[in-house]
Amino acid sequence: MYRYDEFDAAFVAGRTAQFADQVNRRLSGELSEEQFRPLRLMNGLYLQLHAYMLRVAVPYGTLSSKQMRKLAHIARVYDRGYGHFTTRQNIQYNWPKLKDIPIILDELASVEMHAIQTSGNCIRNVTTDQFAGAAADEIIDPRPVAEILRQWSSLHPEFSYLPRKFKIAITGAPQDRAAIRFHDIGLQAAVNGAGEIGWEVWVGGGLGRTPMIAKLINSFVPNEHLLAYLESIMRVYNRYGRRDNKYKARIKILVHEEGLETIKGQVEAEFAEVRGGVLALPSEEVDRISAYFALPDFAAQTLTKIDVAYESIIDPAYGRWLDNNINAHAQPG
Repeated sequence: MYRYDEFDAAFVAGRTAQFADQVNRRLSGELSEEQFRPLRLMNGLYLQLHAYMLRVAVPYGTLSSKQMRKLAHIARVYDRGYGHFTTRQNIQYNWPKLKDIPIILDELASVEMHAIQTSGNCIRNVTTDQFAGAAADEIIDPRPVAEILRQWSSLHPEFSYLPRKFKIAITGAPQDRAAIRFHDIGLQAAVNGAGEIGWEVWVGGGLGRTPMIAKLINSFVPNEHLLAYLESIMRVYNRYGRRDNKYKARIKILVHEEGLETIKGQVEAEFAEVRGGVLALPSEEVDRISAYFALPDFAAQTLTKIDVAYESIIDPAYGRWLDNNINAHAQPG
């Protein structure tokens, strides 16, 4: 999995220290709740009816055992012994005390985790499917690209105050296990006629009070141009998305009201301006990030083969369990 470099560590430490000062100013009364609200939302802190709630990002759903133990420690020490994992690969603590939030964020930073951009009108945690990097049917492991998207979207100067929150999901398999068509942007690995791997781009999906299925805006975007294409979509949304009514501010409403072809034309015009510039993604950078996700050396084993087809016939209950719970692994054996 990805490991923080010096920039990542300094970035998270700086944000944690900054928010600790803001919390202290709120506790002292120097900041009112109204003044504190936009500051806490930038750091994943909500105010509920009876307590604060802290949402912690689990980028593309990948956790190490060390991180998992830290999350459990935080639940025991600073909450009520549990947290809630969300459908978008975050974890929420519903009963932390405000005075403890800076300590919790320091604890998270010690295991390379944070709560930045888990709330507010910004690009949220990038998610992928639960078998990412392990499934036999994958065209490509989506986690390196998800990490690149995380880095691109973190505190992006243009997209920190969008019309509404923005969610991106990505899958590297032909079968969509990441619900990409119910996200603002969905990415699905694709192969073009030349055998090159790129991405289908879907836009305008979402659930909530107005559920909509995303529409295909581009059937193939090469890795090299993916950031430029996504930046183009974000700029169009940031420019034309409604800010007068939060219930009509999501990109799904913009796509629905303006029509896919209109939005696509605006995106393509923007893409023509930024394509090939600083947003071009060199293959060397993709390779560098991908190295963090290299599979371990699996020990060779001599396994006893089971005739699962036969076993499923003689035990139908086992067959049903097998159909619903077992998926082919990319690693043989």
